[in-house]
Amino acid sequence: MNDKQRTQQIVQGAGEQLLALSRRIHSHPELGFEEERAAAWVSEALDRGGFAVESGVCGLPTAFRARAGNGPLNIAICAEYDALPGIGHACGHNVIAAAAVGAGIALAQVADSLGITVTVLGTPAEEVGDAGGKVLLLERGGFAGVHAAMMVHPMPIDELEPNVIASTMFDVRYAGKAAHAAAFPFEGINAADALTVAQVAIGLLRQHMRSSERVHGIITKGGDAPNIVPEATAARYLVRAPKLGDLQPLLSRVLRCFEAGALATGSTLTVSGGEKPYAEVVHDTTLSGMFRRNAEALGRRFPASGDPGTGMPFSTDMGNVSLAIPSIHPSLGIDSFPAVNHQAAFAAHCISPAAGRAIIDGAVAMAWTAIDAATEPQTRTRLLTPSR
Repeated sequence: MNDKQRTQQIVQGAGEQLLALSRRIHSHPELGFEEERAAAWVSEALDRGGFAVESGVCGLPTAFRARAGNGPLNIAICAEYDALPGIGHACGHNVIAAAAVGAGIALAQVADSLGITVTVLGTPAEEVGDAGGKVLLLERGGFAGVHAAMMVHPMPIDELEPNVIASTMFDVRYAGKAAHAAAFPFEGINAADALTVAQVAIGLLRQHMRSSERVHGIITKGGDAPNIVPEATAARYLVRAPKLGDLQPLLSRVLRCFEAGALATGSTLTVSGGEKPYAEVVHDTTLSGMFRRNAEALGRRFPASGDPGTGMPFSTDMGNVSLAIPSIHPSLGIDSFPAVNHQAAFAAHCISPAAGRAIIDGAVAMAWTAIDAATEPQTRTRLLTPSR
């Protein structure tokens, strides 16, 4: 039995445990940096699979590092497990975590013969949009010594190199002055009006944005009562552009829209966050090619670029990892259409039989890709002598 056959057998033998882990995380959604149960459950599964697990690494209580093998080539599998407010695991991070465990425990059994170290990194808070778990882990040495990183993500369809763009999230707050809205409105400074002016300005700005750019947000505080002139309002916004280099010019234009709201109303603007943006994903084409061959051997089919459903932009802190370390971030379909990510209906699909298949296929394809990277001489040499 060769290494690929062995790792597939290990993943399939652990299939029920992996699906149970996925369902358990799914039924107990936790927000970013609060994933205490999910991080513990994933860590426990890896411990049982022969990993040495360090919890709370890099000053992040819900991050972990699990290692097996002692080879010079260090390949990391990233596990995400945070959920979204209100709609739970509507981005399928339960699938990501279970697939990472499956790939990890399979590779642990062949690591020494391949001359690799397998690192499964628990990366919290991907959904927070600014200073996410991978960004902080990178800054604090969590990826030190890693030569390549990979993960899989559930989506409606398979996509080998999805369009992952740069983004930044920030909060705005306006401070005005309260007053009786009927008797003494002239004594007030309306912070809600400031936010309205800003939103109108952003709407007009969209006419002059590139089609690849995005601005969207929510009002997190709009006032306290209709008979009180609002003295405090707040919003949270995301700005996205194809690359980090495109992001700052767009962000500057958007922030001027918020400044216009303050100027028009006489309120005071405070902006916080947005200091640790998510980068675009730069897919390592060699590793992507290996993943394609392995996933297609399992029955996956990746549509051509430009086919219906492909190329839809999203953002993740895996982009920051990809700028530092050769990385891949393929999507695996879970047959969810018309439900798409960040819908409650998609969350329901993330514990479907198709999602279960994505866990098994993702785990096997990642394990096989790691095997290929370790045994193909040119790729192994390149990863061990990085130019980045």
